[in-house]
Amino acid sequence: MRKRSVIAPEWWDYTTLDDALLRDAAALTPKDMAQLSRDGFQVVFYDTLEEFYLAEALEYIEAWRQSTPDNPAGVCGPIGPTEQLPLVARLVNALDLDLKRLGAHFWAMDEWVLDGAPVGPDHPLSFYRANRDLCFDRIRPELRMPDANIHYPVGDVAAYTASYDAARCVVMQGGQGDVKHWAFNDPFRREGAYADAPPTPEEYRKLTARMVDLHPMTIMQNARTSGGGQVNTVPTQAMTVGPVETWKADRVSIWQAGMHDNPFGMRLTTLMIGKRVPDAAVPMSLLADHPNVRFNFYRPGIGTCAVEMH
Repeated sequence: MRKRSVIAPEWWDYTTLDDALLRDAAALTPKDMAQLSRDGFQVVFYDTLEEFYLAEALEYIEAWRQSTPDNPAGVCGPIGPTEQLPLVARLVNALDLDLKRLGAHFWAMDEWVLDGAPVGPDHPLSFYRANRDLCFDRIRPELRMPDANIHYPVGDVAAYTASYDAARCVVMQGGQGDVKHWAFNDPFRREGAYADAPPTPEEYRKLTARMVDLHPMTIMQNARTSGGGQVNTVPTQAMTVGPVETWKADRVSIWQAGMHDNPFGMRLTTLMIGKRVPDAAVPMSLLADHPNVRFNFYRPGIGTCAVEMH
């Protein structure tokens, strides 16, 4: 019988893992983390935030440059982090990168859901609105890709999934949340068939883009990072890209500046992916089985897991 979560007993999460694994993760130094790189998993460090977010923005440019009208390609990008988005627009404009002519594509990872429906662009937390405000509306109109090439997991979700076969996703970017998710691939509730054990990695990887219930940790985190702590303003459901679409991406690139997850969480998923220990209670760890994953860290944001009273 697995342990119950110490945070949300009716859910699965990383606190249900074996204590020995949790202790090993907490003990990792940055050098140890770098040494967890292996074939198919690369750990990269950046020493300044400027270098970190520029490198993240350049992944968009590198992906879009590979696109041609006959072989369209693109990038799937997150909201969280967002600091790279204005840099993307600036680079496109400075380089006169004609996204329209290239047939470039963009996939959004997720969107909030209220009352059973995705929120509109007027919602203050709308990811569509954030992408427009911070990136696409800053690209010169003559360079901007058509709206038909910008895909969100809303409305016809089957069409969203199919779009990953119509164009090549060169890179899927993401951040890592407190609950160790990418996009909103959160752990499951501890109920029904999963009352005693979370889904197997094989079961979880069959999930496509879908509407999900959010783990309490995810709701708290988004209140902290985006809502000034107003938990009551954060939706409890969302639409999200799934593992099926994720495995269609040539590379999964996770960007961790220490703004979202904490020093322990960044170490835990690095260890589980590096050592190939996938567990659906830690959804990010399932990327252990993806053939090309890159973890990007802002070195000063890694911190330590030492006890420090404040």
